[in-house]
Order: sequence, then C-alpha cells, then structure tokens
Amino acid sequence: MCGIVGYIGTQTAVDILLGGLERLEYRGYDSAGIATILEGELHCTRAKGKLYNLREKLEREVNPARIGIGHTRWATHGKPEEHNAHPHRDSQQRVAVVQNGIIENYQELREELKSKGHEFVSETDTEVIPHLIADILAQDEDLDDADRFLKAVQTAITHLDGAFAIAVLCVDYPDELIVARQQAPLTLGFGQGEFFCASDVTALVPHTHTVLSLENGEIARLTPLGVEIYNFEGKRLKKTPRTLDWSLTTVEKQGFRHFMLKEIYEQPNVIRTCLDAYLNPHWHPQDNSEVSPINLGLSEAMLGNVENVQILACGTSWHSSLLGKYLIEQLAGIPTMVQYASEFRYAPSPITPNTLSIGVTQSGETADTLAALETEKQRRIALDSKYRPRILGVTNRPESTLAHMVDEIINTQAGIEIGVAATKSFTAQVMGFYLLALELAYRRQSLSLEQIETIINGLRHLPRQMELVLEKQEPIIEELAHEFNDTQDFIFLGRGVNFPIALEGALKLKEISYIHAEGYPAGEMKHGPIALLDAKVPVVAIAMPGIVYDKVISNAQEAKARDARLIGVTVIDDLDASHTFNDILTVPRVDEILSPMLAVIPLQLLAYHIAARRGLDVDQPRNLAKSVTVE
Repeated sequence: MCGIVGYIGTQTAVDILLGGLERLEYRGYDSAGIATILEGELHCTRAKGKLYNLREKLEREVNPARIGIGHTRWATHGKPEEHNAHPHRDSQQRVAVVQNGIIENYQELREELKSKGHEFVSETDTEVIPHLIADILAQDEDLDDADRFLKAVQTAITHLDGAFAIAVLCVDYPDELIVARQQAPLTLGFGQGEFFCASDVTALVPHTHTVLSLENGEIARLTPLGVEIYNFEGKRLKKTPRTLDWSLTTVEKQGFRHFMLKEIYEQPNVIRTCLDAYLNPHWHPQDNSEVSPINLGLSEAMLGNVENVQILACGTSWHSSLLGKYLIEQLAGIPTMVQYASEFRYAPSPITPNTLSIGVTQSGETADTLAALETEKQRRIALDSKYRPRILGVTNRPESTLAHMVDEIINTQAGIEIGVAATKSFTAQVMGFYLLALELAYRRQSLSLEQIETIINGLRHLPRQMELVLEKQEPIIEELAHEFNDTQDFIFLGRGVNFPIALEGALKLKEISYIHAEGYPAGEMKHGPIALLDAKVPVVAIAMPGIVYDKVISNAQEAKARDARLIGVTVIDDLDASHTFNDILTVPRVDEILSPMLAVIPLQLLAYHIAARRGLDVDQPRNLAKSVTVE
C-alpha cells in the first residue's frame, strides 16, 4: 500500500501521475515512484521519502510518455528504502507493477521464480508479481495473440493469495494498461480519449467526474480506444460508470494552513448535512407519533426485533463506536459490545440470536474491519433464521468495499477527509450513532416521544454551538499550545459518555504531535496511572455537567495534589471548574448526552496547535496511513 495512479491518453503521463500522487499524499507514505513506456523502453524513477524527492529526480529528464503508473508506498514488507519502492520490475525490465495490499504467499512464489533464474532486488512481496507475469509471457513467447498480455496477468492473479490492487505495464504492449482488484480499492476514470485508474477517486477529480469502481475479482484493460472489464475467469462484463458530485475545491485547503484545521472547521456543516439528510422534517410528537422522527432508510429486516448489538471497528472509529455503545444502551436499552476488528476475526464472541452487527470505517476499506464482518457473516449463514446475519455499515464512502459487502449502510455524509488524523469523520460517525440510537429507541418505545424531541432539538442546536467553540476557543488554544514545547507525556480523563472523548483526544495528540498520551476513565487514575503524575505531565479532564461531573472534579483534584498542570474542558461560567483547573477550555452548556460533540473540538484544536507549533507535518504524520488496507 498505499496509493496507486495510472494513466493512458494524449497528455504527458508524468504530469498526470505526479498530480494524482500528490492528491493521495494524505493517505500516508514513505517512498514513491513512477514507471512509463517510451520508445520501446521502460523508464522507472523511484525515491525515498516525500514526493518532492521524486519530482526533483524526474525534472532531470524529458519524458513525453503517454502511458504510466505511479505509486506512494507505506512500508509493510521491507524498510522504506528506494530499492523497496514501487513500481517493481522483472529481471529483463519489460514488466512494471504497482500494488496495494499484501501477497500472502509471496515467499513460496519468490523461491519458485528464483529457481527459474529470476533475480530479486527488494524485500517486498510486490516484486514477485512482475517476475510472475514475465515468466508467464515467456512461456508463450512465439504466440501472436492480441489478448496475450491480458491473459498473462489473469493467469498470474490465479497464483496470488491475499488482498491486492495492481496496475501493470509491459514494454511489448505499449498501448495497454492492465489493472485488477481483489480486496483492495481501485477506481477507473473516463475522459475524452484518456483513461485513468487510482486507489482513491481524489486523484481523479481534477481530470474527470465519470468513474467506475472495480469490484473484487475484476480485471480491466485500458487502451487509447476505451476500457474493457472482465472477471478473473475471463468473462467480459458490462458496467456503468457513475458521476461524482465532488468539486475540485472539496480537496483543496481553501485558505487554511492545513487540511486538518479546515476539516475541524467543517464539522458544524457536516452535522447540518446529517440532520438534513436523516431527520424527518415533518415529525412532531403530538401530530405524527406513528411516523419515525429518524429516516436512516434502514429496513425492518435490519432493525426489527434486535436483542443485541456488536460493533467492530479500529482506531478513531473504535472510539466513535464506544460512544455508539453508550448511546444504544442508554437510549434504546439494547446490550451492546464494541470489539477491535483486528481481534474479533481470530477470537469472535459467542453467537447470539437477533444480533445487529455494525462495521464502522471512515474509508470503507479498512482490511481488519472488512475481514471481521466477513467472518461474522459466514459463521451465521449456516444457522437458523434467528441467527441470520444482519450487518450494517457506517462509512463516509458509499462507493466503498464495505458498502458493497454489507446489507445496508449509514452514509455519514462527512465529505472527503484529507487529513490522516480523523476529525470531521469522527463527529459524523458519532452523529450516525445518535440517529441510530434514537431510531431504535423510537421502535422499542424506550424513550417517550417528548424525550426524543428534546434530544433532537439539542442536536439541531449543535452546529451553531460548535461554531461558537471554534470562534471563541481557537485563539486561546493556539496560545496555550506554546506551553507544551518540551512536554513528553499527557493524560486525558473522562467519565461516562465522555470517556471515549478522552481516548480520542489522546489519540489525536499522539498521531500528529508524537507526544505520548493516554486516555483513562477518570475514576481509574488512582488505580495505577496516578504514579506517572508530576509537574511535567499535564492532565486534561473533561468535566461536563451531569451525573458524573462531581466525580470528575474530584478525580482532577487528585491530579492537582500531585503537581500536575490541569486543563479542564467544561462549560462557560463554571465556578467549581475555575477553582480547580489551571487552564479552562469552555463550551456551551448542553445536556450531558450531547456534550461529547462539543467537548471533542477543543481537544482536536489542542492537538493541532501543539503539532503545528512544533513544525510537524500535521496532515501526513509519520508512519500513518489514512486508509489501512492491510491487516
């Protein structure tokens, strides 16, 4: 992994490829490369580190090639060095391949190909693919077949175990670009006399809005005359492209210093979009009690008679899922558990009847989450109807693999998120859980209609309240960030509905500032973490009015007694807080059940400004990828 771009057409391929790779930088990478075909030769340029290193190399040569493939690599097999960067080639420099995913049987293939005289120069799994294709082509060297290259790639794919998306060039077929997908995203773009491929549509937006996402088990041939799509068995398929509704400004900073800051500021409008999409505008508890206030478009087969909920997720999505658990249990009264998707596949929980399984992934391509959902689906299929799989996806990308593999989805409506550290996609996922919990509560009558109306009215006020937090608190937080230039450790505390926000605040700080940070339930601090506290360890406590407010203040006092600098996230004009905390980040007063949506914003801004103050790459933090498409 992590980013693929391919082009064939009438323009200079290098320019198209570099531009596409730049738009995929947000996915995270540690090396990059480009391969083109020009005058019967394969030209390949690779570089360690950021794209400007690759660009500097490419500027030293003139390359008017009209076909090429490019890649940004996030290291899995082999260190992030130039010799491990994509594209990879065969020994004769005739075939070039870029790949996302992991080839699980690459060691066996590598040994078999080495026994035939193939020489390998990298430690990657990808390098076996061009050697394998070249080996297959050599077996039929005298065969004059217009489909020879396509058939060679199809044959090679049958030898590969694992998840992959590949794009392939061959010097002997200078007017063909072959691409294939198996459990890793790949999208085709259609222009006027030119065609594209990319692992994410953000790379295609400047050139075309007509796209087609390949399905698992599909292979495509791109030529100057058009695109042909086949299944892996060689059957020609009829597919219909779709039109993107994105504009170019969607993937630009629009005056903000970083995409992350832009996306923090986009959160109020994301919430407005969710509410407009999913609230029934005509609902009133007195007039329309027979009509649900929520319109998620989910079927009776999905939500009817639900007795248990299990949620599978990773990273920030796992934190939003913890909030989802709280909301579903407290509002709808349904027992809910949240599991790390990476663990569930190998130690699934016992099967329970009438269980709603929810997979949460911003990109819809997270390999661990997809694998966990497939495990859950397959182990339920053979059982009777009360154990039947009912699998719901929560994602920001309705065109993703997740959306195709699950029964139904909640589209979180966040729009494209470029910053690797999730912000607006987190709040959008949480909003999805508020709406799902209210829908379940309405169906089960676990809340009165008046209680539902009160929560909905609170949700409607959130966007403006978020804007007030951004307007009033960002200057304060930017100044406060100067105090932590030498800080090495942070602790975040929360209780109840805001415990997941403490985890999320700590994760954001870790991801982009590289400061060690941990989130804890506030009551657990004295059971171990308190040993870490001294004047050098700031403590951030989320103290929102509600049933656990006094307990959080008490726990904060314990930290203060150990000389820790206390930062409180609380409501305006809170006298108890003003006497407790060294620094206060305020938000408007809301019902406790809604407070996470406001409390998270100061923590996002704190992480952002600490990282920006340190001069770090906020949008592309080291070692991280936006879409983790390998296990």
